[in-house]
Amino acid sequence: MFHSNFNLILKITFILFFLFFFNKNNVFAQDRLDFVNNPTQTLPRGEGLQKTQFYNSFFVNDSLKHRKRLVSWGMGAGYTTALTGLSVIWYDWNKMGGFRFFNDDDEWQQMDKFGHFFTNFHFSKYNAQMLEWAGYSPKKSEFLGMAVASSVMLGIEVLDGASPKYGFSWGDFTANTGGALFYWGQKALWKEIRILPKFSFFPTDLAPLRPNVLGKSLAEQWLKDYNGQTYWYSVDMDKFAPKFPKWLNLCAGYGAYNMLYANYAESVENGYTPYRRYFVGIDIDLSHIKTKNKFLKGFLNLLTMVRLPAPALEYNAEKGFEFHYVKF
Repeated sequence: MFHSNFNLILKITFILFFLFFFNKNNVFAQDRLDFVNNPTQTLPRGEGLQKTQFYNSFFVNDSLKHRKRLVSWGMGAGYTTALTGLSVIWYDWNKMGGFRFFNDDDEWQQMDKFGHFFTNFHFSKYNAQMLEWAGYSPKKSEFLGMAVASSVMLGIEVLDGASPKYGFSWGDFTANTGGALFYWGQKALWKEIRILPKFSFFPTDLAPLRPNVLGKSLAEQWLKDYNGQTYWYSVDMDKFAPKFPKWLNLCAGYGAYNMLYANYAESVENGYTPYRRYFVGIDIDLSHIKTKNKFLKGFLNLLTMVRLPAPALEYNAEKGFEFHYVKF
């Protein structure tokens, strides 16, 4: 069984690091980037280099070599350190031994599986962005980004499998792999992302009833309290219908409520009957906001993972149809 709250923290840490340090919009990534993107431009004569081709072959290629070396060593060292640290902090090595499987597919109304899908999609995406910045081709970057993300998550599942407290979850493995494939498949089919997984959260009245499990503070609850989470799939409609406004997407969402315990029966025994929630609504596409500020570009890129509050129609078996003028 994978620890979804720690998984999300780990992924977001990686994403923030990649986004603000390696992203091509970052100030640290600008070294000779203009010549990588436009190798035919001429140089000022004062530099003493009369041929752009010589400059590109010597300086640009050298820059890309350094980037590839930086990314390769950085990814290898970073992920190895993260997995080693996780194994030391989270697991009791005195009790590790053997290997077992754990079926948690019926827990939390599968909300944790949606979380795995979401995080590994974005993990693959930012891995690919970093690799492309380093000079790998788009196709290779997208495939390696997917492969690296899946491999790291597989490593954590294997650690779970060796722990007597948890176990290897095929459901978590499938969701992790599905998220990575959903990214790679879109890039392979359309050369772009047209359906973007997103996340939203709003505090619930259930968390105070089991604060050790659902979170004691807001900082914990947005990670732990599945009752307040919604996972969305935002469709970039103008890519399918050109006359559709570019800034406006349509989206479908999934959530669940009344989950005081992971197991359905245990929640019912304590007076709470879990139920699923389905949504359709609109979404604002922040990627179409134009700005020259590099930090703001990076922040908006990160914010595309979040579905901002907007109108939505909900259906659930408990209350039927409900319209939300503002759904968080």
